[in-house]
Amino acid sequence: MEIAPPSSSRFKLYDQLQLLEFPDKYVIKPVDSPHEGFSVDRRDGNIKPLDDNSSSGNATKVSKIFGVGGTIRLLAGTHLLVITAREEAGTFLGFPIFRVTGMKFLPCNGNLRFATAQEKKDEAYFRTLLQALETTPGLYFSYETDLTVNLQRRSKLAVGWTSKPMWKQADPRYVWNWHLLEELIECKLDGFITPLLQGSYQVAELQLKNSPSVISLISRRCTRRLGTRMWRRGANLEGDTANFVESEQILEINGFKFSLLQVRGSIPLLWEQIVDLSYKPQLKINKHEDTPKVVQRHFHDLSQRYGEVMVVNLTDQHGAEGELGKAYATEMARLPDVRYVAFDFHHICGTTNFDNLGVLYEEIGDEFEKQGYFLVDADGNILEEQKGVIRSNCIDCLDRTNVTQNYMAQKSLNLQLQRIGVLDSAECVSMFEGDYTKFRTIWAEQGDEISLQYAGTYALKGDLVRYGKQTVSGAIKDGISAMSRYYLNNFQDGVRQDALDLISGRYTVGTNSPSQLQPIGGSQPSFLPVASALLIGGVTVTSFTIHQAGRNTQQYLASALWAGVTAGVVAVIKANGRHLCSRPRLCHLI
Repeated sequence: MEIAPPSSSRFKLYDQLQLLEFPDKYVIKPVDSPHEGFSVDRRDGNIKPLDDNSSSGNATKVSKIFGVGGTIRLLAGTHLLVITAREEAGTFLGFPIFRVTGMKFLPCNGNLRFATAQEKKDEAYFRTLLQALETTPGLYFSYETDLTVNLQRRSKLAVGWTSKPMWKQADPRYVWNWHLLEELIECKLDGFITPLLQGSYQVAELQLKNSPSVISLISRRCTRRLGTRMWRRGANLEGDTANFVESEQILEINGFKFSLLQVRGSIPLLWEQIVDLSYKPQLKINKHEDTPKVVQRHFHDLSQRYGEVMVVNLTDQHGAEGELGKAYATEMARLPDVRYVAFDFHHICGTTNFDNLGVLYEEIGDEFEKQGYFLVDADGNILEEQKGVIRSNCIDCLDRTNVTQNYMAQKSLNLQLQRIGVLDSAECVSMFEGDYTKFRTIWAEQGDEISLQYAGTYALKGDLVRYGKQTVSGAIKDGISAMSRYYLNNFQDGVRQDALDLISGRYTVGTNSPSQLQPIGGSQPSFLPVASALLIGGVTVTSFTIHQAGRNTQQYLASALWAGVTAGVVAVIKANGRHLCSRPRLCHLI
């Protein structure tokens, strides 16, 4: 078992690097081992190990970097991803974890001057996507331990696993930059290759009844259907779902380590919700003959990884969500080994009744407790294993899902503390105000971070997690976040989706072929500014003329005219809503 072996047997990445910029190349070398570095040709991105001449001459710029994230080839050459800033987020099993706070793609595209006009235009768009990726939130890494494999899976790994290079230890599905590592792996630059986890890492120190403990919450975003809130819904044909996140709550206390796993993910059907300027775009279920196979593949993968699976569907049981829920229930009826539970969160809990999740727990609590948790003692002996997992979802798998997962995690935490005698059977963590506040805070912060990555805003309903009730300031914050989601989803996320398709390898830039951007990438005129101006002007003039309408018949006619113009503009915007929104240019939805 290799949960935390001695550091002497552990692989460690270089943690202090120098970046030297020369007119013809970049040189990256460790501060402590300056002969172990490599160079990258600025003309074509060719990578070579350092030799005696690699660092000769005077560099035009020397800077400190903290990791290498990989390379990506565009039309005119390669771009090298480096980590330029970091901050320590805490420790994971005794090893420091860092959050990326700055990164940069270094261009190695000197051949751009030989490109055609169309290639230069396309390259400029791809470069825009890389700039968007440089501000990606929620990226974490460690120089000394892998972050992508949960505690229970670690216990099954062979002796010597942690002596392998970090990229070999990692689970590819949770490595955000996996597609970028291929060239560095081929060049055997193991000590430089930094796998990045996207998700969240939160940690808090507790003092429960004078028993010091550390509680950590690490969430791992799957990259197999990476995307934004409206442009990646449901599943692909392989059964991978959008916004799939594995969350692991770890408690370290009195020499024991507990782990609880929960997962979330979009409803694993083929469905979409294309933005069209409306606040809630129409939800469409795509009828496809392979839908049963898609659902089966998804849950087969889950059962292979986690054991028994219990589905908790938190969507509304009426309207468009209700229709989707019915289709989901129909497919789940074909899988007798997976328990499906529908719980209308909005109907039962509303916006304030967080405690009503007790109704859900009464229904699933016994099975949840049988699934258990993972427990290992100070000597590495496994005392308990988690036998299954709850898969929660709402529509976005953000707000309602986070509230529910927090509730289930709290129930498990109580059982864990009672298991080792820190709490008696009548006690629960909510009785200890200071510690309970810390517990709720890490779950609220995790919810915000996961939401930023998928929806572009902080989570809604964060107050229910943080305080157990809705507050006035929280309601205002939710309103601002809802408006921000609307704007981002309609006018920004097309570009962001293209960036994610590029980084995940779903779209590969091809050379010596016609531009794949031309059919949909031509500069389409945007009528939205004109339409918006007409709409605002029409409403303003209509209001003014109505106010003046009592004076004469001419004012009545003017009011009717401007009201008609305004209604016409509204109708045009509504009819052409999809064409006025930001749309992805690289890949199809499924």
